[in-house]
Amino acid sequence: MFRLSNNLIGILNVLTFILSIPILCAGVWLSNKGVTECEKFLDTPVIILGVFLMLISLAGLIGACCRVSWLLWTYLLVMFLLIVILFCFTIFAFVVTNKGAGEVVSERGYKEYRLGDYSNWLQKRVSNTKNWNKIRSCLVDSKVCSTFAEKYVAVPAEQFYKQHLSSVQSGCCKPSTDCQFSYVNPTNWTATDVVQTNPDCKTWNNDPKTLCFDCQACKAGLLDQLKRDWKKVAIVNIVFLIVLIIVYSIGCCAFRNSRRDNAYRGKNGA
Repeated sequence: MFRLSNNLIGILNVLTFILSIPILCAGVWLSNKGVTECEKFLDTPVIILGVFLMLISLAGLIGACCRVSWLLWTYLLVMFLLIVILFCFTIFAFVVTNKGAGEVVSERGYKEYRLGDYSNWLQKRVSNTKNWNKIRSCLVDSKVCSTFAEKYVAVPAEQFYKQHLSSVQSGCCKPSTDCQFSYVNPTNWTATDVVQTNPDCKTWNNDPKTLCFDCQACKAGLLDQLKRDWKKVAIVNIVFLIVLIIVYSIGCCAFRNSRRDNAYRGKNGA
């Protein structure tokens, strides 16, 4: 008779296999139908994830249900490596997102962001020209500033300054406050005669496809958003780690049961 641990591993891997099918299909769809740089960037990781889940679930399912010890051993080895990788990533995510925060500006509802406030590792990622060109393309394709402009187009300057903008909107869709540009509308500003020490002031352009997408403030705003997202992912990872450890423990019991069953059948056959 199959033991409970074998049945549980079998059920869990059937669910995982079913989950891998839409993930793999989504990756193939992005590969064939993807138009933007963001979509093209995502297709390969999604396909790899789908294939990985499909293969590992098949290994666990066949190993547990057919009592194939070497497949279960492979399954447990991959699970162990996955637990180690997730644990390391979770610690890493908390470390690299520990620094950095928006600066409160007088008489402004939004905050300003400085690239130097964030961890060196994150700064290097966005300072790399190749990386930033891809990120910049994603920001343009996502129409984050177009939506921003449409939302606040009829808002006068006094009310606009009181708005609570997201870090990306504040850093990428408008010039920095210390540039002291004259407000026309959310994405249209006029330069003044004030001496500008912030290099972002010269980078700003009213062109909807340029704006402040190449500004240091835009990179900092993105890192601030990334920082908050990574912390959420890290918390989810902790829960996922607990689930993985439980599944791994059940898998160890199934592996032990399979070895005992194989040994028992071997003795009877002899």
